[in-house]
Amino acid sequence: MPLEPLLPLFHRLDREHFEGSLAATSAPPRALRWSDGRMRRTAGLYRRGRDGAGREFCDIVLSRPLLETLPRQATISTLCHEMIHAWLDRVLGLREVHGPNFRARMAAINAAQAEFQVTVRHRYPLPADSLGPGRWIARCPNCGISSRYRRRLRNLACRFCCERLHGGRWHASCLLQFELVQGELIQGEAPDGLC
Repeated sequence: MPLEPLLPLFHRLDREHFEGSLAATSAPPRALRWSDGRMRRTAGLYRRGRDGAGREFCDIVLSRPLLETLPRQATISTLCHEMIHAWLDRVLGLREVHGPNFRARMAAINAAQAEFQVTVRHRYPLPADSLGPGRWIARCPNCGISSRYRRRLRNLACRFCCERLHGGRWHASCLLQFELVQGELIQGEAPDGLC
């Protein structure tokens, strides 16, 4: 199935659920695009920063490998999820990940329509090659979820448990424990990242 153009969806969702505020901001997303095939472990992302010339930008990128084989509702739900992040950042000026403002807007969108459901965490199937040849397995001590990594990282916590147990904030009790694929546990090591 060919990938759907994202700009018309963006404008429709902006009108229906954000009162047109995202298109009206002084800096709408610089890039609203499908990934080039490298995003294999996350369905979408919103990011804000500065380019090489020091100009501010914000991007919304959706994962081609994860979403192209799924129903249209997965694309719309993921795009809307990332638009909530953009709305919090660009319209409200809040630095919040999946906190109370995010959840309130998500609940309002879900209550207003039945075409799709926005969720905090997607449960889309990963492509078989997305795990790659990682030497390390990181396991959450709370829920037991594991993922492969090519290298050990520091301070990486289980996003699911941080959301479930600590309101979406990073917490040391959710630090992932790394093991070599051969089974050697590396004590006291945990990977790099935030919930």
